[in-house]
Amino acid sequence: MPRVHDARQEHFGLYLDEYEAGDVFRHWPGHTVTEAEDHLFCLLTHSASSIHTDRHYGEHETEFGRNVVVGTYVYSLLAGMSVRDISGRAIANLGVKELKHLAPLFHGDTLYGVTEVLSTRPSQSRPGQGVLTVRTDGFKQDETKVCTFTRSVLLPMRPAGEA
Repeated sequence: MPRVHDARQEHFGLYLDEYEAGDVFRHWPGHTVTEAEDHLFCLLTHSASSIHTDRHYGEHETEFGRNVVVGTYVYSLLAGMSVRDISGRAIANLGVKELKHLAPLFHGDTLYGVTEVLSTRPSQSRPGQGVLTVRTDGFKQDETKVCTFTRSVLLPMRPAGEA
């Protein structure tokens, strides 16, 4: 018999006690970045630097010979890709550290994300909740790592009696 899932009652993501250090999540699907969305993100966030938005400048004044996708968009895409697997049940995103951009992403490149669980721990101040710490890495279609960051998320523990 088919099951009916009610999005208002169910959340995606796991409870804290369902994660284990060393778990790896390969997020799917990837995302091919277009020039238009990169420019829109730059304009919406006031990050309209010539390295991102001026094609002539990118071709003639940069070491890459073309525009580079703005790093905050790369980070945002990776954080978004990981919601389904990592923070779908989040009570709060607690912080990001060690955000590094390792290689450029260009218009037309496809970004893929992989997240590894680094640790879990019960909260000392919030019973029934705990902290999940993960590292997310972003890769281009040729497997070049372009971005990495570590973050912590406050998650609920699985309710008593729920399997």
